[in-house]
Amino acid sequence: MPELPEVETVRRGLNQLTLNQKITGGDVLLHRTLAHPFSVEEFVTRIKGSVITTWHRRGKYLLAELSVSSSSSPCSILGVHLRMTGQLLWLHRDELLHKHTRIRLFFEDEHELRFIDQRTFGQMWWVPPGVAPESIITGLRKLAVDPFSPEFTVEYLARKLRNRRRPIKTALLDQSIVAGLGNIYADEALFLSGVLPQTLCTHLQPEQIERLRSCIIQVLKASIEAGGTTFSNFLNVKGVNGNYGGVAWVYNRAGEPCRVCSTAIQRTRLAGRSSHYCVQCQR
Repeated sequence: MPELPEVETVRRGLNQLTLNQKITGGDVLLHRTLAHPFSVEEFVTRIKGSVITTWHRRGKYLLAELSVSSSSSPCSILGVHLRMTGQLLWLHRDELLHKHTRIRLFFEDEHELRFIDQRTFGQMWWVPPGVAPESIITGLRKLAVDPFSPEFTVEYLARKLRNRRRPIKTALLDQSIVAGLGNIYADEALFLSGVLPQTLCTHLQPEQIERLRSCIIQVLKASIEAGGTTFSNFLNVKGVNGNYGGVAWVYNRAGEPCRVCSTAIQRTRLAGRSSHYCVQCQR
């Protein structure tokens, strides 16, 4: 948490609110949140005077292109990973400072973008112009294709799962198989596809893989439309909760009746993570 839909919700909000405004400065309140450069002074100097031209998402990473109007050089990149509890909030400079605020970016219209992170696992990077983001944000190297990419085909998923003797739920959380998918939406996609989370990848039939690929895309789209899921602390850039949690099929509903057959939803642990499923609807 946050997963792909939450990060995509944040990306869309950032593109609505932060573009084409000059960054006038910044402040790093927790040094370890700044992953690159290590010097706070250098970071603030590098971003000052830049304008955010667009935000991208790669898996669960947010990447902003920063341009300098007086320069024809390539854009630098501002990278963010929210990890477990990170939030990016667009606030007026006068708003009371939250005690878990880690980094502040100041803009010329008296607003600021605050990186708030209770558990302190989140990170921010500045990547110089002309440098591949993967060379500094090394987690990008491990990412597989995005579920919304044309490359995420049935053939691709079947090839990635072939010969893997581990539960399908565990495999879906592997970012080298599907980028951006996490615990919530893996449970939801498995329910919609009718596959038990404990099923070994090697036991999956071609028609199950085809359904699973379709359901992954279906559930991610539904959550994005709902503004993501808030079970603990996810907020969009305006500080608003996501709404998907109220309509989840199985996730976080252990003991409650299945929305399809009324059987009590079961909960188990796989590779240290909770998994929710219906013994009647999933086989």
